[in-house]
Amino acid sequence: MSNKREIYFAGGCFWGTEHYLKQIRGVEHTEVGYANGNIENPTYEQVCTDKTGFAETVHVIYDSDIISLQRLIDLYLKTIDPTSLNKQGGDQGTQYRTGIFYTNNNDLPLIKNSLEKIAENYDKPLVVEIKPLNNFYKAEEYHQEYLIKHPTGYCHIHPELFELARKAN
Repeated sequence: MSNKREIYFAGGCFWGTEHYLKQIRGVEHTEVGYANGNIENPTYEQVCTDKTGFAETVHVIYDSDIISLQRLIDLYLKTIDPTSLNKQGGDQGTQYRTGIFYTNNNDLPLIKNSLEKIAENYDKPLVVEIKPLNNFYKAEEYHQEYLIKHPTGYCHIHPELFELARKAN
């Protein structure tokens, strides 16, 4: 039985979310792209119009023998404000919404349970989408591993969280 699994996280700007997730032991591959929109092969410029329905998203392939989906979700949730609609850090627009998009229906109960637990810590309702992945298009090459290529680039995630990700398991 294969221990390779996949999940998709939308956490605002995908540059920081990808960089954060890459730090986690057990995450084997990431790529940034656009998920759950209404056109084929969108460009960044199209996604930024707020008319395509896409969310900036990170596709994560991980080894479930090393890190569980539960732990990945817990770590992801540390990087976002789950009560902020269409806004994370300085970024605003529907492409910056938060979401967990799954490809395995067996993951849905765990995802829902994780968000129900964290909701107890907030006075406002959570706005993290939980949906099956309908489509995903890889973003342009210059977006891939952006913060590795541009270490001083913008990121809405506090730098201390990158260290947390490295020490996660």
